[in-house]
Amino acid sequence: MLELRHVSKSFSGIPAVSDVSFTARPGQVTGYLGPNGSGKSTTIKMITGLIEMTDGEILFQGERIQRDPIAYKQRMGYVPEEPHLYAHLTGLEYLTMVGQLRNLPEKRTAERIDGLLRLFYLHSDRHVPISSYSKGMRQKILLSAALMHNPELVLLDEPFSGLDVGSALVIRSLIQELAARGKVVLFSSHELETVERVCSHIVILHRGKIVADDSIERLRTLMALPTLEDIFSQLAVEQDTAAISREIADLILT
Repeated sequence: MLELRHVSKSFSGIPAVSDVSFTARPGQVTGYLGPNGSGKSTTIKMITGLIEMTDGEILFQGERIQRDPIAYKQRMGYVPEEPHLYAHLTGLEYLTMVGQLRNLPEKRTAERIDGLLRLFYLHSDRHVPISSYSKGMRQKILLSAALMHNPELVLLDEPFSGLDVGSALVIRSLIQELAARGKVVLFSSHELETVERVCSHIVILHRGKIVADDSIERLRTLMALPTLEDIFSQLAVEQDTAAISREIADLILT
């Protein structure tokens, strides 16, 4: 179980995340949503240990992640929003390097890498430099690197970026499969339709603070709204989107 307790983060005295508390449990996919600038990516970077909290604590399986950060990161798989990779390496070389850095058994890791490359339709390009890969191909390399050590905690920040429809369907099903096999999955995305299909529980962040933390079904019932998009619009979108769209249309069509 991943647990955030009163987590806050400020930059130069300006709060980016304020008193955030929520729990992501094994066996379910927890969606983490928020408009741009809401503090969503900052929260995920604190969970990964990439940046430090100003206040609060983060626990995984009941232990503070700072207690043994190396052991914690060995149990975590992370797909960042931007696919920053060593572009001069081939896909095979990059995944092999990740396996070596994680000190994984060589033979078993080689078999797992070969399987991942085949299942993600990257095997024929395994000896091609990543610099020649499309964004979707790079995203699949990142996913492979995040999962190859069988992590207990899976953090996904916009994992569908650049994926074609077929690959997106596979990844969507994979996320649900990982949760069904007992992983703790935290999934952050702007694609509300995908979140609604994949996640059983959602946390919505607005201006650095949590405005919803519940199952989608309960939120639909409590707010009497039919879709996650409607719920998100009411809780976390301040502008009148219909009015703005009419003004833009009037501006360009007159």
